[in-house]
Amino acid sequence: MEASVSAWGFLRKLSWDDALLVAGVLVSAWLIGTVIRWMVRRLAERAPAHLRLLTLRLLPLVRLVIGIAAVAVIVPILIEPKFQNVIALIAGVGVALAFAFKDYASCLVAGLITILENTYQPGDWIEVDGTYGEVKSIGLRAVCLVTPDDTAVSIPHLRLWSASIFNASSGSRSLLCVADFYLHPEHDAAAVRQRLTEVARSSSYRKPETQITIIIVEKPWGTHYRLKAYVKESREQFLFLTDLTVRGKDALRSMGVRFAQATYAETSR
Repeated sequence: MEASVSAWGFLRKLSWDDALLVAGVLVSAWLIGTVIRWMVRRLAERAPAHLRLLTLRLLPLVRLVIGIAAVAVIVPILIEPKFQNVIALIAGVGVALAFAFKDYASCLVAGLITILENTYQPGDWIEVDGTYGEVKSIGLRAVCLVTPDDTAVSIPHLRLWSASIFNASSGSRSLLCVADFYLHPEHDAAAVRQRLTEVARSSSYRKPETQITIIIVEKPWGTHYRLKAYVKESREQFLFLTDLTVRGKDALRSMGVRFAQATYAETSR
């Protein structure tokens, strides 16, 4: 009990006037913040379109400034301005910051390892925790991906310690694309394989002089074809897949091949 009291010995004995003053500062900070946020939002709505987002960026800065000002007013009320008290406060804040920023420090170390080991680099297409996209930038704390739907995703380097990172391109402009076809089992597999190979070879998106592979797997509901080919530019991978799918289906229809009709229960096997 005595140790607990001594740990908080740097705090003043507050009177009711001090308590009311602290409460008044907190309420004033909340009211000022609310009014300023309302004004900034109104200003953003009335500002030109190209300035709207720039104006809204002021909101977190406003909250930060108001919070710092409130703390600067409240701290002298709660703490005796003595040397020992200031040292104790700084030490307490330092310990709190050390716990708060331990994950940030881990992110910095993981980011350094990422750069040294070249785990991924700008332009690579990677997948982390189910998020797939192109690496746009590698910061001190996180890597920024842009998904195929043009959504920016920030992933902390900390995930390097616990998550699997899939790199589809590994510094190359090209990557492997896989188009899937599901056919009725009654067909000439050799002819279908040859026709799909021709479709991939004639695509304008394919990287020249790269291998084309077709994997055929028999399923209870039909035959699964996986057409694998390399795209010459990684950013065109989805255009390449679309081209393979559209022209591949047309080629198969012209051969009289029927497509598999499977229920959800069958495809989940």
